Parts: sequence; structure tokens; C-alpha cells
Amino acid sequence: MNLPSAFHFAFNITDLDVARQFYGQVLGCTEGRSTDTWVDFDFFGHQISLHLGQPFATAPTGKVGKHMVPMPHFGIILLYPDWQAMADRLKAAGIAFVLEPQVRFEGEPGEQWTMFFLDPFGNPIEVKGFRTEAQIYAH
Repeated sequence: MNLPSAFHFAFNITDLDVARQFYGQVLGCTEGRSTDTWVDFDFFGHQISLHLGQPFATAPTGKVGKHMVPMPHFGIILLYPDWQAMADRLKAAGIAFVLEPQVRFEGEPGEQWTMFFLDPFGNPIEVKGFRTEAQIYAH
């Protein structure tokens, strides 16, 4: 069996129907198993489990370049064309960005595109884009 590594992340949300609309319809994640208190999604090849409860507290304490970003946060890394398609999809859905889609570290090792937004429960999400996989850990 050749199962690629997949990450699992479980966190709290306050409304399963709203979560299904956001993660399923806006982000395009496929829904997995669920009960009356939680729902799983395929988050770009990784499993997220959204449980009814109080979302974790966040604060803009992560300094990256010139920006303070919300901590803690989670997200996904995409190749640039998919990142751009996601940025366009989120803009079309009227998502308010914490950090608008933009390039950072331009011309440097690890050049990347990034955007931050919140899910409907205040959970911060970052989507990063790279031209190649080799750039992800470039230094």
C-alpha cells in the first residue's frame, strides 16, 4: 500500500450548516463522514474535522515581512495557477481578506503568493502559492 502522508486537523465551529456551505461550496472541499456534532472534509488532500464548540482564540501576533498575521492559523500550499484560481474564487464569493492576495519575498528564495481570510467562525486560513514545489523550502 502506498498511502501518501496526510495531515489531520480538528477544530471548533459553531454551525454545521454554515460550515458545510463555506468549506463545501466556497472552498470546494468534499464532505466526508459526519454526525450531528461534527463533519469531516477533504481539505486539499488532508482531513479536517469540524466539531461544534467554541472556536480557538486568535490574535495578529505572527510577524511575516511587513505584516502581522493571525495566529494560530492553518492553510494549504498550492502551485501558483491553482492559487490564482482560489484567489479568484474567493473574490467572486465576496470573502473579506485579512491579507489581500499578494506576492511576498519577491525575487528572493521562497518567493510566494499568500492570502489570509477567516472562515465564518473566525478561524484564520492562509493559502500560499509557489511556482514550483522546490520553492516551498528554499532558503
